[in-house]
Amino acid sequence: MPDGPGGDRHRRSGSRGLDAVAAEGGATGAPRSAKRLWLVGVAAALVCAGGLSYYASTSPDGLEKVAHDKGIDSKEEAHAAKDSPLADYQVKDVSDERLSGGLAGVIGVGATLAAGTGVFVTLRWKRTRAHATRTESETAAP
Repeated sequence: MPDGPGGDRHRRSGSRGLDAVAAEGGATGAPRSAKRLWLVGVAAALVCAGGLSYYASTSPDGLEKVAHDKGIDSKEEAHAAKDSPLADYQVKDVSDERLSGGLAGVIGVGATLAAGTGVFVTLRWKRTRAHATRTESETAAP
C-alpha cells in the first residue's frame, strides 16, 4: 500500500533513481513547460507596468513624506538623470501622461528582463563550460 504520493514515487523509482522518475514526468504526470510559465510571467509584468501603473498613487511614499515632514528634502538638489528620457517614471516628449507612464513601465520591464536574462545565460554558459571541462579531464585521465 503506498504511503502517499512521495512514497509511491520513491517506490517506483527503484534502482533507476529519482532522476529517472523526474525525467519521465514524476508522479504528477507530464512535465510542465518552463517556457509557458516564463511567457505568462512576462505578460503579467507588462500588464502591470503598462496598464495598472496608471492607477498607482501619486502621493509620495513613506520615505519622501518623512523627508518632507522633517525638512530633509529642503537640501535636495537636482540629480544628473533629471533630464533623462525616463525621468520621473515618464517618457520624455510623450504628452499623454497615461501613455507616457505606461510606456516607461514597459521599457523598464524590458530592460530588467534583458539584464536578468543576460546574467542567467552567462551563469548557465559558465556552468556548462565548467562541466564540459571537468568531463574532458576525467575522460583524459588514465
